[in-house]
Amino acid sequence: MIFVTGGTGLVGSHVLLKLSQQGNNFRALKRSSSSLKICQKVFSYYNEIELFEKISWVEGDINDIGSLEDAIQGCTMVLHCAAIVSFSPYDVDLMKKVNTEGTANVVNVALDAGVQKIGYVSSIATLGTTKNNTIINESCDFKFTKNISNYSITKYFAEQEVWRAAAEGIDVIIINPSVILGPGDWQKGSSQIFEKIYNGLNFYSTGSTGYVDVVDVADILVQLLFSSAKNERYIVNGINLKYQDCFNKIAEAMSKPKARIKVTPFLKEVAWRIEALRSFVTGKSPLITRETANSAMSSKAYDSKKIKSFLSFEFTDFDDTIRKYVSWFLADQE
Repeated sequence: MIFVTGGTGLVGSHVLLKLSQQGNNFRALKRSSSSLKICQKVFSYYNEIELFEKISWVEGDINDIGSLEDAIQGCTMVLHCAAIVSFSPYDVDLMKKVNTEGTANVVNVALDAGVQKIGYVSSIATLGTTKNNTIINESCDFKFTKNISNYSITKYFAEQEVWRAAAEGIDVIIINPSVILGPGDWQKGSSQIFEKIYNGLNFYSTGSTGYVDVVDVADILVQLLFSSAKNERYIVNGINLKYQDCFNKIAEAMSKPKARIKVTPFLKEVAWRIEALRSFVTGKSPLITRETANSAMSSKAYDSKKIKSFLSFEFTDFDDTIRKYVSWFLADQE
């Protein structure tokens, strides 16, 4: 029996879909306040709504140890997908609570329950950089710098909890996905890219990063869980692209205008400060923060040779990913 956390989110929903399609026995954790609408929508996109109806949900919370202990009983493997992704200064305490403390709770309960293997969804945000801005691989160690995001820090410490599980006898695998593209809640996480471009995105930055299809992320996580891999991390990245090129491809697929105003270092500094002021006045979360502004100006590339070699994995073509999700996004706007 597999125990899954974060099943109501983008990655978790696709993990549940993959497990369901393969006929695996699993149990999915959900908070009493969580909605199943996004997960249900994901299953409907793939015409698998009958499989959604068969999911075994259990109520609980990774920050409620009692409910976690009850939910995990009888499970021998764990896929830990639950996390808060935010670059807002207002969410720092919440990310510490969910990302770091929640992962520690999952590890502790898994140890007590005799779990044999844990698969953890981390992020490229926990990887260090190279001296000469060469491609980043699994050996690049995390470094605390003045520009590191709070999200990165909470995910880094969450990884340390997973490695602790390995030190105490549980086989673990960690995946570090790049920017994940997929369907679900178009107003949250990386899926917001589609909505922002649809509504008109005039600015583009000079930075670059990696992108990956959420289907590939779920597929790799499940494959690794049932593989011989243990106590290893794997970068999960389909392609390295400039932000401008990624946004242009989405805009073209939507028949929308491409971003035409280049963000300069000065404009970047002005933009996040204006957003901070607007957020303070309105009480709404800022659209741009200092962390996201700095990230958008940095150029990074990620090496996925390790996972490609181990699983003989071929990532989804990026253009196919864009066409698929743009089509679903546009259909949802009708």
